[in-house]
Amino acid sequence: MAHVISDECIACGACQSTCPVDAIAEGDIYSIDAGTCTDCGACVDSCPVDAISQA
Repeated sequence: MAHVISDECIACGACQSTCPVDAIAEGDIYSIDAGTCTDCGACVDSCPVDAISQA
């Protein structure tokens, strides 16, 4: 099960730089490609506003 980014995202980029498989795309609110995400959780720990959770 992939992770998802909620509307709480502040687009700081912290999660994108920690993703080992480049599954996170930039935007007003960042998004995670469910097909690429390996569910490692690295992004969860890097998010300063706790906007990332399991889908």
